[in-house]
Amino acid sequence: MALTASEQRVLSSIQEWEEKLYSYEPNDFMLTYDKYLERSFSMLPEEIQRQFFASLDNWLFHLHALIQGSQLQMDAKERILNAGRIYNPNIEKVEDLRLLTIDQLQYIAQQQISRHRMYSLAQGGLTGTGSAIMLGSDLPAMAVINLRSVQLIAMTYGFEVNTPYEMMNSLKVFHSALLPARLQPAIWEELKADLKSEEERYFYEGNEDLTDISWINQPIQQILKGLLILLLKKKSIQGIPFASMAIGAGANYRLTSKVTDFAHKYYQLKYLNGKGE
Repeated sequence: MALTASEQRVLSSIQEWEEKLYSYEPNDFMLTYDKYLERSFSMLPEEIQRQFFASLDNWLFHLHALIQGSQLQMDAKERILNAGRIYNPNIEKVEDLRLLTIDQLQYIAQQQISRHRMYSLAQGGLTGTGSAIMLGSDLPAMAVINLRSVQLIAMTYGFEVNTPYEMMNSLKVFHSALLPARLQPAIWEELKADLKSEEERYFYEGNEDLTDISWINQPIQQILKGLLILLLKKKSIQGIPFASMAIGAGANYRLTSKVTDFAHKYYQLKYLNGKGE
């Protein structure tokens, strides 16, 4: 089926985004930092590394299931379906959302994206106060916010993430979005290759390992952000640590923007891939 003018326009925007992704060149500082981080982690015994990443994968799987089964997520799913019914009253389930136009889906998706970016902004601001509770909960809270945003973007474009295949697919998108920019072109090509050979599948048959040494960069950055907040929290105006709050809010907002941009482009392409068949 030929793509409509709107779909062609979205496809062109994805291609422009890809060009920026492929043209990214890390500076010497980033290359040195990444290599130092990987070399330092590689010094750990292989068995400890294997157990660490296996535990991290297991945690992500359980977190995904916990979010997906929560009442909060069920309510968000129903809101997405209700938004879709404004355009097409015959929509009954998530898959029916693919009956909507790309412009309609983009509008619904942008609502989810904006909402979760604000959640991250607020979370970062609270973390920036330097509270021990907020600092300790920042990493898991950001994992929940960003993984939830990927799930909702997937559902908006008509892909229910409670099947084994789509669950694993959304986790791969989440993992890919958090990789250093220099590694994203290769993983994006892998995701695109999966789309080209994709059929309606229920079970996932590929490699189920998600995290590896290249993924450790993002958690370390979150920890470094926490240390910087601790250093700056005493620099306050009338008792309010504006500098550390700005750092926390800005860092979290940028992270969620990065994740939602990547996930949005992927699920737009996945939707268009189905339209082009």
